[in-house]
Amino acid sequence: MILTGTIVNTLAILAGALFGMLLTRIASRFSRRMTDGELRLGDRLQGIIMQAVALCVLYLGISGSLKGQNSLIAILSMVIGSIIGEALDLDARMQSLGQWVQRKTSRLVRQNSDGPSVADGFVTASLLFCVGAMAIVGSLQDGLTGDHSTLFAKSLLDGISSIVFGASMGIGVAFSAVAVLLYQGAITLAASFLQPLLEGETVIAEMTCVGSLLIAALGLNMLGLTRIKVMNMVPAVFLPILLCRFF
Repeated sequence: MILTGTIVNTLAILAGALFGMLLTRIASRFSRRMTDGELRLGDRLQGIIMQAVALCVLYLGISGSLKGQNSLIAILSMVIGSIIGEALDLDARMQSLGQWVQRKTSRLVRQNSDGPSVADGFVTASLLFCVGAMAIVGSLQDGLTGDHSTLFAKSLLDGISSIVFGASMGIGVAFSAVAVLLYQGAITLAASFLQPLLEGETVIAEMTCVGSLLIAALGLNMLGLTRIKVMNMVPAVFLPILLCRFF
């Protein structure tokens, strides 16, 4: 069945986010009986968990970026892709989409003023689940050969991650499942047209490298060390398809 891998991935993110939110709600009931000192400890634990997740995201980005075989392709892809993304202002468009989601759900979702907004959760989770190499390579495999194994593995990882993100960033993480469905579904459906351009391992390796660099940037943002507009760099992920034909 076409899109099987993407549908499973979407459901895993949705289920994980909702389960994470359920855990938070259960924990909040117990917190009503806590002292001020215990509440501060709970806040510190949530903060350290988010930092731990951010470090793991950074690690995944760095380790994946080392799979590149031609640094020139990675550099050109990042530079040209960033120029394209900045010209299109993809980051602002993504933020606007997140704010639209937040407005549409404002009556249904009780927003905690001290925590991340619905838009923050939506944008951060959407980028994390979409820009990685597994999202692209897995979707291509799904569309070209019907092999769902990569997306099934990604579903497991994303499901676990979405539990943590859902618990800390709220309902916006659940809405990111829709972005994953549209993004990976589009790549899967377009795979047959891209097949002539994807021959050989070099293209996949360079796409993995560039996508992993974006994941590393996202990890730095999550740690609060940078404010990189990762969405404006997303076009870079697809440029190795063209650049590998010349270098």
